[in-house]
Amino acid sequence: MAMTYGEWLREQRIKAGLTQKELAEAAFMTRTHIAHIEAGRRVPSEEDAKRLDQALNTGDVLSNFRPGAVGRPVADHFESARQFEQQASIIREFGLGFVPGILQTEGYAHAVFSTGFPPRTREERDRDVVTRLERAHILADPKTPVVWALLDEMVLRRPIGGPAVMAEQLTHVADLVDSERIRVHVLPYAVGAHPLLESMVRLMWFEDQPPIVYVEGLHTGNVHDAPAMVQRFQGAYDLALSDALPLKESLALLRTTAKDFGQDDT
Repeated sequence: MAMTYGEWLREQRIKAGLTQKELAEAAFMTRTHIAHIEAGRRVPSEEDAKRLDQALNTGDVLSNFRPGAVGRPVADHFESARQFEQQASIIREFGLGFVPGILQTEGYAHAVFSTGFPPRTREERDRDVVTRLERAHILADPKTPVVWALLDEMVLRRPIGGPAVMAEQLTHVADLVDSERIRVHVLPYAVGAHPLLESMVRLMWFEDQPPIVYVEGLHTGNVHDAPAMVQRFQGAYDLALSDALPLKESLALLRTTAKDFGQDDT
């Protein structure tokens, strides 16, 4: 039987005479992360795989054969988070400037990918949109994962893609709420400063492993699994959620804003 990626990593570590802790120190990672990779519960980022290759003197093997590395359809910093997203039993999103990826419509995603630097070609944008829409397939299951989205009011107001695209996007989110597939809470402008104002956040829980948090900024993103760090973000999320509008009021605001954008397009 062929070895899994994690089993091969463990074999190379043992051949090198290293403990998980010693390898973690050499590769600038945590021992817990090494343990999860060896057990097949986690996928290393491209940067982690390169550092593991260097620490174990395995050439580019761990980098080239990293799960998802061939034909990887997302940004390097997001690949691990994408893998976890497919395994999560609970996902709690915070959207600061954009609708979270798994809730985006095709038109909205195209508008998002049309911005940024360096510019993408049309083919690259089309590929990225397909990948983003495929991620939303996790919502096809009526129960799992349980998804909550906390949205800064800016997400509703910024006309990404124009009025027609925004009307469709907000209606899509509202329909998901009406179908009871997701919960959405809007954090209104009137709240002022709040604990999540600096970046987007995704909290994820699993059936068979500890929770993690993914935090993303411009061209950067990091998965954190250290319990103290995860707890800090959970606390910040809960504190911001406590200031958000209730579900029914959030849904009403989504519908009203979608209607306003629809009228702007006429």
